[in-house]
Amino acid sequence: MKVIIITGGQIDDSFACDWIKTHPYDYMIAADSGMNFLHRNGIIPNVIAGDFDSVSSESLEAFSKMKNVEMLRLNPIKDDTDTEFVIREAIRRGAKEITILGATGTRLDHVLGNMHLLGIGIKEQVSIFLVDTHNRIRMIEKEYTLLKEEQFGDFVSLLPICGDAKGVTLRGMKYPLSNATIPSFSSLGISNEIVEEKAVISIAEGVLLLIESRDK
Repeated sequence: MKVIIITGGQIDDSFACDWIKTHPYDYMIAADSGMNFLHRNGIIPNVIAGDFDSVSSESLEAFSKMKNVEMLRLNPIKDDTDTEFVIREAIRRGAKEITILGATGTRLDHVLGNMHLLGIGIKEQVSIFLVDTHNRIRMIEKEYTLLKEEQFGDFVSLLPICGDAKGVTLRGMKYPLSNATIPSFSSLGISNEIVEEKAVISIAEGVLLLIESRDK
């Protein structure tokens, strides 16, 4: 099952509406103020969830009156964010692929926190992506293939998470590696490019944050 999550960071309405129209999904969940984007664009989610401390009263009232929209009201005193809750809820309901819109923005604590939540996908064997106008972000381990015709922008960056990434081999890329270590606290993996029909990333040990970017 493919799930789209709309959460409360910055959203470019034109980009997000186009993404929703052109990427089929089975289920949509709105986390708290992510409802504001949906409300102003006339998009109805399957579920709304959160402690509802940041959503507008108009959006909350509109969706809470819809009988076909399920509401999950959370205790504001909790140990996770609304975004983490809805990711885990989507997986509990059978999601195998999750795309999250609204996970980036000016609150860098939330942005970094949301990037770390991609690790839930590693643990649960579920594909999770953060997508905004300029970036598509995921976490990978072992081996991953990127097709040039499907890439998001021109640039591919790889950043180690939770320590050094060892035994890294990059094939089909402008800057290849063979059984190399991408160490923590370095910029070695920034701004690579796919130069063949596909790029294959192999990792013997560790986890990499894979960021595809449209910006130069």
